[in-house]
Amino acid sequence: MTKIQVYDPALCCSTGICGVDVDQEKVTFAADVDWLKSQGGDIERFNLAQQPMAFVDNPIVKGFLGRSGAEALPLILVDSDVALAGRYPRRAELAKWAKATA
Repeated sequence: MTKIQVYDPALCCSTGICGVDVDQEKVTFAADVDWLKSQGGDIERFNLAQQPMAFVDNPIVKGFLGRSGAEALPLILVDSDVALAGRYPRRAELAKWAKATA
């Protein structure tokens, strides 16, 4: 099964959907993550503010941060390979990676 890992920038909560100014991109992505999970997809999110060791312990992510900095997040790994950086994937991209039907 394909494993998708999302390394988020520092967010105020696990989804980033909190506070007064809600970012629509984060709302859409959170819904897409829930959709993929409902399809049986294996997707996991890591928040830099809440789970910094997940970033440090992964050599791919640690190297990415060393080269590009936290401002280049989010970083998406698919089966431990970099699939996307700098924006959240769309539902169609998640479906393609997970071999699900969008």
